[in-house]
Amino acid sequence: MKLSRYEQESILNYNAGEQTATLYTRDKAVMRKLDTLVADFPDTYKLTGQDEVSKTYSFPKSYVSYRKPRAVSTEQRERARQMMIAKNRAKEV
Repeated sequence: MKLSRYEQESILNYNAGEQTATLYTRDKAVMRKLDTLVADFPDTYKLTGQDEVSKTYSFPKSYVSYRKPRAVSTEQRERARQMMIAKNRAKEV
């Protein structure tokens, strides 16, 4: 079944009284990432339910993180760009 971009939602749910978080998703990219984590770390990440368009996972809520936006200066961006140009040229040789 093909879902619109709007319908490809992910819902993260946890509360202060429990140690686990639950993630419901209809986004294929999120499913692929979490399926890999379930396969690699079965004691930590668990697939708890699925149907034809969605999957539900559980994992420790301590694994949920919030980050501040990365601030990259113009000089850092230019340096990274030049490094990638050099790497790509080295691959061509």
